[in-house]
Amino acid sequence: MSHTKAVIKDAFWQLLEEKPYSSITVKDIVNRCQVNRNTFYYHFQDIPSLLELVIREWMDEIIQRCRATGSPIDCITAIMEEGSKRKTAILHIYRSVHLEDFLNYIDKLALYVIRSYVDTATAGLPVRPEEKKLLVRFYKCVFVGCTLDWLRTGMKYDLQSSARQLSGLLAGSGEHAFLKLPIQPPQDEG
Repeated sequence: MSHTKAVIKDAFWQLLEEKPYSSITVKDIVNRCQVNRNTFYYHFQDIPSLLELVIREWMDEIIQRCRATGSPIDCITAIMEEGSKRKTAILHIYRSVHLEDFLNYIDKLALYVIRSYVDTATAGLPVRPEEKKLLVRFYKCVFVGCTLDWLRTGMKYDLQSSARQLSGLLAGSGEHAFLKLPIQPPQDEG
């Protein structure tokens, strides 16, 4: 990636911390970077394409770190920490006209985390694929719902603390659900 492209992305994140997404102009970005408009348009079609790229890269970076830890709770904690670091920017994006794109990335991240958890928790268990998909969908919806609630309240409560408490309250419930799944009967080979 070019140095200039990275500088533009960094400037965009800085501006998102300062003002609403809908108020950011190409002029704001190029003034912050001290480049001309043509340079911006060489790298990005428009501000929405820049937004899509920075969110995608940010989510991909978190997912890559999560893969390295191998622990779903570590990944959830990393997501919350990153969200807290960019709290104002996230709220500006969340409240923007491009909410659907933002929600798609949250959904992608939640799906990865929950699928990893379910795969780990069901390793070695005779679980039917359709039951596994149902559990993934349920837990993903809970994760996304909690995240959206946090965003709708203006991120006013400590999501990390809430997640730790909830994790303690529900400890073992996921494993219990997996153990209650109907066991897939052996397929008749004949």
